[in-house]
Amino acid sequence: MSGQALAAPPVAPLAEAPARKADAGIRDRILQLRDGLSHGLIGAEKLVERLLIGLLTGGHLLIEGAPGLAKTRAVKRLSDGLDGSFARVQCTPDLMPADLTGTTVWRQDAGTFEFLPGPLFHSLILVDEVNRAPPKVQSALLEAMAENQITVSGHTHRLPDPFMVVATQNPIEHAGTFPLPEAQLDRFLLHVVVEMPDEASERRILDLVEGELNHHAEAMPVKLSVAEVIAAREAALATYVSPALKDYLVRLVSGTRTDAVAPDLRASIEHPASPRGTLALMVAGKARAYLHGRDHVVPEDISELAADALSHRIGLTWRAAAEGRTTRGIVGGLVARTRAL
Repeated sequence: MSGQALAAPPVAPLAEAPARKADAGIRDRILQLRDGLSHGLIGAEKLVERLLIGLLTGGHLLIEGAPGLAKTRAVKRLSDGLDGSFARVQCTPDLMPADLTGTTVWRQDAGTFEFLPGPLFHSLILVDEVNRAPPKVQSALLEAMAENQITVSGHTHRLPDPFMVVATQNPIEHAGTFPLPEAQLDRFLLHVVVEMPDEASERRILDLVEGELNHHAEAMPVKLSVAEVIAAREAALATYVSPALKDYLVRLVSGTRTDAVAPDLRASIEHPASPRGTLALMVAGKARAYLHGRDHVVPEDISELAADALSHRIGLTWRAAAEGRTTRGIVGGLVARTRAL
């Protein structure tokens, strides 16, 4: 045998194999959660995907739709598939900030003040009809959604991790409502609009609900632990985004600020999207790629989510609003005219 030393065999692939297997197992659990959600939400594949994107990114969702479109049902079903705590807040005009954050009370027997946490100290919070809450309550959500903490009586309290707020609003009624201010809207990762189902989907909904009335509703096939949610989030956010795709992201969002892409559409925008919109669209695209089994983001991930990630972050001019234009239509036009790669 030659006196030349033999090279040591590579060990990195063997060391990485258990990690890859663990990542695949976590993703399989996420897909089981998706299937369980879809089974109980007929024709709501888009909403299911957006809920999981929020879960995988740590982002918050605003769901808008007419009454009876299973917005509340979707969030409650998601909570059934998670091991974390869940709370629901039904917003009314007389709601107080302390009804969300909690309050400090005097314990006479102990001679001390004690903080009693409110619903915001749960991992998943459904804020139903958020536009019925007064501005003080809406602003109480701001620190919680932005910083994962609240301040009561001068003391700061950390919120759980994971922490996700899903708010719903009804676009039909306007009496007794308080439109969310732009700063509050910007805290939502995605603004999802739920449409009416088609005839085939509604027929399946009848069969589903009839079956649940005659028997117990089918349980979720999986119940993810907090550790599994955090592991899935880490894996999703590690999804690769190429430099060319990042350039596409910047061009798309910059189209709301400059005339380079579509001057006629830009003229309809009073308030363009900030870099937070670019970041939101990137992380949402990563989560969508992860859900579709890819280790990299593709242009379809960006174009599919652009309206949900950007429409609530731009404001129209008075003339554009009077002409019946919508922010979702403007974003759709920008996507159509922006070169992907």
